Amino acid sequence: MGRSLARNSLRYRKFGSLDWESSVLGISTAALLFAEEDSQSLNPVETVKLIRYAIDQGLNYLDLGYPFDLNRQRHLACLVGEALQDGYLEKVKISLTLPSHLIQEEKDFEFYLKEQLTWLRIGKADFCLFGRLNRDNWPELQKAGALAWADDALGRGRVDNIGFSFHDHFQILRSILNSWNRWRLCQLQFSYMDVDHDPGISGIQYAAEQGLAVVAADPLKNGRLARVPPPSVAAILRQAGELETPAELGLRFVWNYIEVSTAVLDIRCRSEIEEAVRIAGRAEPNGLTIEEEILISRIREQYLKSKRIDCSSCRPCMPCPEGIDVPRIFEVYNDAFIYEDAETARTLYRSELHNIGRCTQCGICRDRCVKRLPILEWLDHARSLLQGD
Repeated sequence: MGRSLARNSLRYRKFGSLDWESSVLGISTAALLFAEEDSQSLNPVETVKLIRYAIDQGLNYLDLGYPFDLNRQRHLACLVGEALQDGYLEKVKISLTLPSHLIQEEKDFEFYLKEQLTWLRIGKADFCLFGRLNRDNWPELQKAGALAWADDALGRGRVDNIGFSFHDHFQILRSILNSWNRWRLCQLQFSYMDVDHDPGISGIQYAAEQGLAVVAADPLKNGRLARVPPPSVAAILRQAGELETPAELGLRFVWNYIEVSTAVLDIRCRSEIEEAVRIAGRAEPNGLTIEEEILISRIREQYLKSKRIDCSSCRPCMPCPEGIDVPRIFEVYNDAFIYEDAETARTLYRSELHNIGRCTQCGICRDRCVKRLPILEWLDHARSLLQGD
């Protein structure tokens, strides 16, 4: 299917305050590495074909994801760069993310931008994001000169637009948005499981009100909302009668919000792209029926019954002196039980470079926890499941 034909089936939305429309379905290439123990095992020819196939369907926003591991990211970015040859670069806008966990001083921002541009064989970034901002790392990035660098990079034409990905509470999001008047996009984790979670519906609405494009990341929770659900959830689906596939419910929920410019799909195989493009043809704002909204609420409630740790990611326990992201680890651990999928949880744990083994049992996180959770005990449980020891 060529781009002109795809334009008739896909939907497009205005991208924040920019004079550009994004496809409601975007591309995330991160999962191509998450599924691989060894990035060298990626089939270069098939990977290039898969990326080009997605672009041929009209998907015009491509996100490389967060570069946790630079060696793996380099391998992937070089393959993306190959896929963008032969005229494909002109069909998409590229979003790069700077690794916040590696930045210590202002020169690091330019270094990690230059590295990724070189791997991709492009001269500038359409979108450059400060990655995974929260209340702990944003003050440190500001001290390192993030906004001064951003102003300079825009002025020199190194990037066209600056944004950030985010995973924290609404008040922190509002503070970041109010710290600078040149933000153009905000990437937030958003699915029907995230309506009240970091920063939830209020977050996407506030960002859109400020004129930012909102990019919904992980709309299907690493594919888990698209799979055959656990028996308890499947029973709800059977009771509801004739329904769409699980992926349709998940994607249409995200697109139900006009504030969402695009939802980035983790591409893994051609069949998943085909299904998502078909669903995208029905991407209407306010398109869910009352019955569908009730159904999704029941599904969400049923999933959350399997949550093990009552952690709300409020983050007083952070920062950890050993660099352990307790709230994120607990989220990954909970999701293993919520979706009955420990293997995806282990993959995320490894890919995000967590290491509970660094814990010294100092107890600072436990003492700061407003819910008085036995954090050290739960970290032991999480290590047993996620590290297998």
